[in-house]
Amino acid sequence: MTTRRAFVQWLAAGAASPILVGVGVRDARGGEPSRVALRDDRLVIEFDPAMRSRLAVRRGGGTRALTRFDASETLEQLIGPAPAPTSDGPAPDTRPVRTIDRFALVDAAHADVSTAFGAGRQLRLVGRSAHGFEKTVRITLLDARPGVALLDTQFRNVGTQPTDVRAWNVAAHRLLPAAAGAGGYWTYSGASHADRRDWVQPVKAGFDQRNFMGMNASDYGGGTPVVDVWRRGQGIALGHLDIVPRLVSLPVKAVRDEVSLGLRGEQTVTLAPGATLDTPTAFVMLHDGDYFVALDTYRQMMGAQGFHAPRPPASAYEPIWCAWGYERQFSLDYVRATLPKVQELGFKWAVLDDGWQRRTGDWVPDRAKFPAGDADMKALVDDIHARGQKARLWIAPLAVAPGSDELHDHTDMLLLDADGAPQAITWWNSFYLCPAYEKTQAHIAALMKKVIGEWGFDGVKIDGQHLNGVAPCYNPAHRHARPEDSVEHLADFYRVFHDAAHAIKPDAVVEVCPCGTAYAFHNMRYIDQAPASDPLSSWQVRHKGKTLKALMGASSAYAGDHVELSDGGRDFASAVGVGAVISTKFTWPVDPKPKDSFLLTPEHEQAWRHWVEVYNAHRLAEGRYRGELYDIAFDKPEAHVVEKDGVLHYAFYAERWSGPVALRGLQPGRSYRIVDYANGNREVGRIAPGHDAIALRFEHAALLRAEPLDA
Repeated sequence: MTTRRAFVQWLAAGAASPILVGVGVRDARGGEPSRVALRDDRLVIEFDPAMRSRLAVRRGGGTRALTRFDASETLEQLIGPAPAPTSDGPAPDTRPVRTIDRFALVDAAHADVSTAFGAGRQLRLVGRSAHGFEKTVRITLLDARPGVALLDTQFRNVGTQPTDVRAWNVAAHRLLPAAAGAGGYWTYSGASHADRRDWVQPVKAGFDQRNFMGMNASDYGGGTPVVDVWRRGQGIALGHLDIVPRLVSLPVKAVRDEVSLGLRGEQTVTLAPGATLDTPTAFVMLHDGDYFVALDTYRQMMGAQGFHAPRPPASAYEPIWCAWGYERQFSLDYVRATLPKVQELGFKWAVLDDGWQRRTGDWVPDRAKFPAGDADMKALVDDIHARGQKARLWIAPLAVAPGSDELHDHTDMLLLDADGAPQAITWWNSFYLCPAYEKTQAHIAALMKKVIGEWGFDGVKIDGQHLNGVAPCYNPAHRHARPEDSVEHLADFYRVFHDAAHAIKPDAVVEVCPCGTAYAFHNMRYIDQAPASDPLSSWQVRHKGKTLKALMGASSAYAGDHVELSDGGRDFASAVGVGAVISTKFTWPVDPKPKDSFLLTPEHEQAWRHWVEVYNAHRLAEGRYRGELYDIAFDKPEAHVVEKDGVLHYAFYAERWSGPVALRGLQPGRSYRIVDYANGNREVGRIAPGHDAIALRFEHAALLRAEPLDA
């Protein structure tokens, strides 16, 4: 057995076993089948004779089990004939369900393989159930990625009759309890929910999250098909690597002091004799620290399949002012009156938000606000440009309102469900259009030509929770090969509007704000700027920043969204410290709203001016986010690091803190001067060679820069 990559080995009880692979898979002494394992420098996956598997971690010369032997790859079979349809449609399927979770191991083989993700070593296992199914599992460990395992699972009907299958499960495990007093488990999930919950949460008693990648509400769905569960010092990530979105779930559930997770597909299919059911390629990854490294690894592995977020235009890192402070009732006079203050404070983007259009779906200027129509829109853009700023326009594609000309003239573009009903978009009281329909794509390309090419805008703000995911489409006019075409080709719609905008202005900025949803990774190839998407707290600003810097790249143009949405409505520190572009929606000199005013008071103006100066002095959004250095759940105070021009910038957050903090990532043997870069570069301490701790006392945030003294 090599030290870098272990061969398949049979683990006979009480003795080291030779490599034995063959039909019958009996152990070296001719007895019953024993366990089979595949391992690398970090991960061990073992299978028992019933093809149940156990995960273990190799650390410090030893091996520690993370799970028991779990029925990890299972099938759910429906018993009996399907119910006959009624006059009202399909009848409820109330057939009993048999969970097939034991497959007698009958064959095993290993081989060196080459994959899209690099070279590795693969173990192929075949098992038979007592209920007429054969299961084949291929586990691949990659030479360049210790701790990562790929799992390809296939189920085959080896019986003589067709049978219906309701669901499958892959890599389903229950993690053993964390050490007593160690803080339990935390989780990241990439699913979207209508309550816009945190993406990063503690796994408390009763925690149960399905994490469905389809629609979890009428207009909330899609996401990144990865979950991560970690305790102090050890984590496990699970997801799939398919190049299109799949309607699967990644459930995470607290089971007493343990945590279960897995990859699950739920769709009734009929398997004829000899027919197979293939699951998406799954991956399991063991890691230290929190979820950042796992998401970064997922990004790199998807990159090996051609998925890369675009390099943002330089202007994507400029501070942003948005007219949404006036909401839909804005007027041109209000916007024009605010622009001088926007310019004075140093915000380089002016964004015209919702309310400029005649109706949702009718993307023409509202004559009540733009009496001259297109001419008024062009004049506004010219005013913004004359101030040395760039102009961005809000749109909500894929949404069309009842009563709009778009709906009247182009009903064929609607996304329809299996009953022929349109899919509702709640916020705008609108309906979905189908993103996979060529006509829908042609319409968004034409709109980009008008917005960027004719009106002269420098970018667009593509907005709406409905844009993150769509339901299957049954509209017969679209001639879909499968209803899931709409789901799997949503990214093509993104490609059309991104390419159309950049064909007109190569440095145009395409911002996508999916309003509280967990960004769908498959769409990220066509996003220049991703904001915190309507954060509910400063905590969301920060952990969404960590997440998106992992998924889109450490120097991606993440924006903190309107600072007015942060804690207290003025927490610029949470955006600046994680390397986010700053953004605001203040109103000035007046705010016509009787309540919920965002008026820039003299006190606010002083603070806004200060933070624009801090942001522009350091431009940390352009730096490299170092999410691997701190665990966002277990390291206290909460810590983030951005490296810019070889210098480390630290951000610490706590309600109150008094005590030492470790400055990780410093070069050994060097001395550092530590300064508070948000408060005039005031020195707060020095670090001698061989040390990395400093005493800090702060409330809410401390933003520090480590300046080498021996540079």
